[in-house]
Amino acid sequence: MSKVHWLALASLSGLGGATARKLIEQFGDVEAVFDATDEQLLEVPRVTETMVEGLRALRPEKFDDEIYALAEEDIDLLTWDDARFPPALRALKDAPVILFMRGSLNKADENAVAIVGTRTASEGGLQLATILARELALRGLCVVSGLALGIDTAGHTGALDAEDGRTIAVLGSGVRVIHPRENAELAERIVSHGALLSELMPNTPPRGPQLMARDRLVSGLSRAVIVVEASQKSGSLDTAERARKQGRLVYAVPGSEGTEGLLKGGAARLDGEDVDFDALADAIYTHTGAQDKPPAPQQGTLF
Repeated sequence: MSKVHWLALASLSGLGGATARKLIEQFGDVEAVFDATDEQLLEVPRVTETMVEGLRALRPEKFDDEIYALAEEDIDLLTWDDARFPPALRALKDAPVILFMRGSLNKADENAVAIVGTRTASEGGLQLATILARELALRGLCVVSGLALGIDTAGHTGALDAEDGRTIAVLGSGVRVIHPRENAELAERIVSHGALLSELMPNTPPRGPQLMARDRLVSGLSRAVIVVEASQKSGSLDTAERARKQGRLVYAVPGSEGTEGLLKGGAARLDGEDVDFDALADAIYTHTGAQDKPPAPQQGTLF
């Protein structure tokens, strides 16, 4: 029964990962959360009367049909007590309460690098993102990105070009709503060589705040984030900032307004014309930065 309880809990309006964690810690497991009295629930920090009312209106057994439908569509529901739930995400203070997944994850995917950047990339930026992804995938790293047009697409494609290459796409929509539609075919390829992941209910359409929220998952899944090309207002800068706060390595390719700003802020410089892929992969593999803690003020230049 626990999966229906997790699904019900995740559907509670206003509940984030931090509050869900407090509830689980307080009551021991997800089923016990639903068995707790109103008074006990209100003793948990950030739990409001409105949230308690919403919880009481939820009947976990009503989610049985959705669990069945997900299984029929080969959509997995990953919860914190599922061994497949990525440990790097579970450790985040704002961890997603649940994850919907198409495809599969394996232990080796924990060695991951995010490759992100603008949707309106130059030909040179697209080519570099593709090469970076392919070469790092050939060295056993899983490439993570957000399935957007531009640099994200190049990153996923480059990983898939590598023999046995693995890639994960984190969606800002539900797994039944592929966005952008132009990448529907790419999404199916990813399912066969990695995973589509979303913390959102499967039928959720894409919205701006959701696209921003998924940035923490892109960085959270990865040991390092590489920003290839970005404008000053690019969402990939948010991914880089999330990565910095999570203690991940941050690399930036010079030549665009956004990446030049990252370099001034301490990101490691990655010169696209002179990349030592073995050294880069080794640096990513060996990085063990603490999650949710900022790294040292300066990250040295690798090359």
